Amino acid sequence: MSLSHTILANLVHHPTTGYELVKDFNERISCYWQASQQQIYRELSRMEEQGWIEGERVIQSDRPNKKLYRVTELGLNVLKDWLVQPSNPAAIREELLVKVLAGYLVDRTVIRAEVERRRQYHQLRLQHHQQTEQDYFQDLGSASLAMQFIYRTLRRGIHYEADWIAWCDETIEWLDSMAENQDPNGGQSG
Repeated sequence: MSLSHTILANLVHHPTTGYELVKDFNERISCYWQASQQQIYRELSRMEEQGWIEGERVIQSDRPNKKLYRVTELGLNVLKDWLVQPSNPAAIREELLVKVLAGYLVDRTVIRAEVERRRQYHQLRLQHHQQTEQDYFQDLGSASLAMQFIYRTLRRGIHYEADWIAWCDETIEWLDSMAENQDPNGGQSG
């Protein structure tokens, strides 16, 4: 999967500006794909050159002009072709887990502080996703099919953050319960 597929999947719902797309990435899409403003604008230019999207300049009198992007027929076909391909799990590169793996080499308070810091991060992300759920998904029964599919991605983000919090809580509890007489190399001090 590439950033271009993520952009196409977002633009297919409705035409949008680059600014609004960046905002969507920050507010809704970040639970499963993260990209910087520069990456998004660079990709929009590339996709426009390939004919996957087209931009229409919108003249505004009270604000700076803007460019409204929409998916072309070619872009829609690219997205559909990609959708029918099997997906692969993302590679995991989690620095915190490597630190925990070797955490017995340092005082446990160092690792505990790092796990607590990560817990706070995931707690804020969870609160953000839950607020999005409250703001946009109160009445799923009358929501469009597209919105129901969008909601499924949000639910995955909520589960992801909640799982991280549960793991952090479990790890902090374990670190707190460790016997004081364990030496930093994993054995019992004598």
